Amino acid sequence: MNKKGAFLAPFLFYNIVMINDKKVVIIMPAYNAEKTLKQTYDEIYKPFVDEVILVDDNSQDNTKLVSKELNITTIVHKENKGYGGNQKSCYKAALKAGADIVVMLHPDYQYTPKLIPALVCMIAFGQYDAVLASRMLGNSALKGGMPLYKFIANKFLTWFENLFTGEKLTEYHTGFRGFTKEVLETLPLGECDDDFIFDNEMIALLFYNNFKIGEVSCPTKYFKEASSINFIRSCKYGFGVLAVSLKYRLAKMGLKSRIFRPDAKKLDLDTEIEYYFK
Repeated sequence: MNKKGAFLAPFLFYNIVMINDKKVVIIMPAYNAEKTLKQTYDEIYKPFVDEVILVDDNSQDNTKLVSKELNITTIVHKENKGYGGNQKSCYKAALKAGADIVVMLHPDYQYTPKLIPALVCMIAFGQYDAVLASRMLGNSALKGGMPLYKFIANKFLTWFENLFTGEKLTEYHTGFRGFTKEVLETLPLGECDDDFIFDNEMIALLFYNNFKIGEVSCPTKYFKEASSINFIRSCKYGFGVLAVSLKYRLAKMGLKSRIFRPDAKKLDLDTEIEYYFK
């Protein structure tokens, strides 16, 4: 074997590579991602990943067909369950697949999949229970095309949340994040919202349950095909974020609302999953 072949040999068998004996599963909550799914999937560094699972939230395009063509484990909702509802299905499928580490990656190519190894390694060696890919670390958000009103809102909401949680994150609103299986098995995600506020509730629960959260800087790209909520829904999300922050502070004072109660529902792992392709 020549020198080039010797160098490439370890990567030709990437399916057997594990990071610190951890099984890594990538989940993709998808809705109308037909145009960007392949580009996103192709940039996933396969030696760090054991399985990719996509949940199609009743898309109106050919997302599920593209997913099948790429040999991705695919689940299709018969009706739209919302962004949070989609994530619940994703995490449930990942845990049933035996994942030790789960990374959520949007299939709209807004976040670079090339950072998956960074997120995985920060978790796999026990440094963090969760890692968020922050668009606000550095100066890439506006350069990547983030609308100015979203940039300002992101900064304000993050400041507000840090004030009420007593933490120091640079962003609470990223859709690129990784977790240990212990996080997903412990948090009452079944009780969380089925819409976009799910992401924020999850971070609040991480802090409430004393899990360690790390961050990594992540460039972002805004373009026509990249999914993004409109101004009205952004406003609704913003008010929801403020409410979650207030509820968190009240829960720490002993006044516990729905998701912070001891009997809040966890993910239902007993129900069977119907796969479109596996």
